[in-house]
Amino acid sequence: MPGKITSSDRKLFLFSVTAFILLTLVQGLHAQPLRQHPNQAFGNNEHLTYRVYYNSMFTGNVTAGEATISVKDSKQQMFGRQVWHIVGEGKSKGAFNWFYKVRDRFESYVDKEALIPYLFVRRTREGNYRKDDDVYFFHDQKLAVSRTAKKPVPENIQDFVSALFFMRTLNLEDFRADSSYHLNFFLDDSVYVSKILYRGTEEIKTSLGKIRCLKFAPMMATGEVFANAYPIEVWVTDDKNHLPVLVEAKVIVGSVRMELIEYKHLRNPFTARLK
Repeated sequence: MPGKITSSDRKLFLFSVTAFILLTLVQGLHAQPLRQHPNQAFGNNEHLTYRVYYNSMFTGNVTAGEATISVKDSKQQMFGRQVWHIVGEGKSKGAFNWFYKVRDRFESYVDKEALIPYLFVRRTREGNYRKDDDVYFFHDQKLAVSRTAKKPVPENIQDFVSALFFMRTLNLEDFRADSSYHLNFFLDDSVYVSKILYRGTEEIKTSLGKIRCLKFAPMMATGEVFANAYPIEVWVTDDKNHLPVLVEAKVIVGSVRMELIEYKHLRNPFTARLK
């Protein structure tokens, strides 16, 4: 016998129908032309692998998991336009699977020319916490439609996956006189404005060798995990790739690091890697 239809099933069905109708109505139509944003930083088949580890004075460096980010030239058009299909996945490893198992997957379908997202897919599995969402972005209407809400959004809004790749396309000339850049992104049915600070250049040692980097600090919400507004520092290669090499997040006790350990199919030569 078929299973019983639950309230959650009905909500998902209604969301799918609503999103399909909206997508059909505006497919290929734009009230205003989309921006043309240059991208010399990444291209098709780029694949990055990161080691995620926890560090504290009590434990030292402990490998917690692995994360990958890949870029594909999607065969599926959205709104009649070519898109990148960007997928980020994270999973815990070893002993961490016993007390806090993580299996996360995030996807973003990003306009190749405007570098704005049309669809954000979230599948979060962290311990007992589960979160699934699909967000459609209707940029003509400045509207985001998730499984649970319809929200007005600013022009050229990003999701947090597309935001990372958009930031890679920026040059230092794009930052203001106070060495900062403001970026709007949509997450959990809310619009956030993050101020990204430029901290200068730095040479860092990694498992890939010594790398010349640009250093940034994005503003985050404070709370139970982060004790200040700028707890995260990001090092990206000081070359045309602007490749994220190291991310360090200061938490209440210790820090969490994500370090690049493998890369494939970069768009440009890795000139920031020093011999």
